[in-house]
Amino acid sequence: MNPAVVETHFSNLRLKNRGKVRDIYDLDDQLLIVATDRISAFDVIMNDPIPDKGKVLTQISLFWFDMLKNLTPNHLITADVNAYPKECLPHADTLRGRSMLVKKAVALPIECVVRGYLSGSGWKSYQMSGEVCGISLPPGLVESDRLPKPIFTPSTKEETGHDINIDFEEACRRIGRPIGERIRDISIGIYEKGVEIAAPKGIIIADTKFEFGLIGDDIILIDEVMTPDSSRFWPGSTYRPGGAQKSFDKQYLRDYLLSINWNQQPPAPPLPADVIENTRNKYMDALRLLAGPRYAID
Repeated sequence: MNPAVVETHFSNLRLKNRGKVRDIYDLDDQLLIVATDRISAFDVIMNDPIPDKGKVLTQISLFWFDMLKNLTPNHLITADVNAYPKECLPHADTLRGRSMLVKKAVALPIECVVRGYLSGSGWKSYQMSGEVCGISLPPGLVESDRLPKPIFTPSTKEETGHDINIDFEEACRRIGRPIGERIRDISIGIYEKGVEIAAPKGIIIADTKFEFGLIGDDIILIDEVMTPDSSRFWPGSTYRPGGAQKSFDKQYLRDYLLSINWNQQPPAPPLPADVIENTRNKYMDALRLLAGPRYAID
């Protein structure tokens, strides 16, 4: 197990943003995105990192960028540290395996959520109204049911707290209908391709979220893609509709935090060693099954 990277401190690089997981550096006409081993749950960053988590997220995203490149352009320039600008090279050991050099884009202020199964906030909404983000669903569905077809259920991107689910019309009011229709269609298309690729490998992608940006008039896929942080990954072998599912994502951590009756407010509780190790194993299993040896972590 490699040492955990909690924060990056590169004094010769300009830090643009430090998110829940990623540190982003401004390299003038490019960005350097570094995935740390921080983990959040219920919008609170845990004090204990998950070793190698950032590498898993990066490698899975690289796998998907390659698999989806014929469907939509993306922001990736390279993940080869040796090809980074020279000012990055002193930090090669930290950056290797957990970073990407990407194009700058103007991020759209919408999370593009696609659901193929009824879970999470979608299940809660369906129980109350029979709808998810304004989309009516058939009566009689149970938790974790597969939907008749994938649905596009966007949300806002909040700086703090929970993102807010919105309907498609509200998304179009925020970003314009032509762009809204385009990212809806792209999102559903790449989700369906992801499901097709993951299913034979024993993984159900129940839902996921994408982010897009603009370079001029061109829409490109940015950020991470169908990782355990941005998706619900379920083992196909144990899938049974009618309740919550086992997962390859951080639901394991959420379940632990619920079991100790934490109030979901800072400060985060300390994580036991076995919870850290088991969470890491969930991420590693997802990488191994999905991406294979080409993307394995040393």
